[in-house]
Amino acid sequence: MVDEPQQQELLRFPMPWPIKVVGRHAEMQRTEIDAIVRLFAPDLTDDQIAERESNQKHFLSITYTINAQSKEQVVGLANALKAATGVIMLI
Repeated sequence: MVDEPQQQELLRFPMPWPIKVVGRHAEMQRTEIDAIVRLFAPDLTDDQIAERESNQKHFLSITYTINAQSKEQVVGLANALKAATGVIMLI
């Protein structure tokens, strides 16, 4: 079993943290997702965002590479994104 101090050493903040949001193209609102991410990562720039549609354009994935400052920031962002309309998966 790994104790808490050793676990904390595995992640060194600040660090770049990519998070991919996947949802049905028709249901997921890009503006809502962007707003949530910018709430937790206000320094996010457009070049830190990549968007990709599935081949048949049914699904949309958006990858944000934030400048993560803490575990709490990443967990808070993930929880907020999970609750967003149309989001079906976070990677």
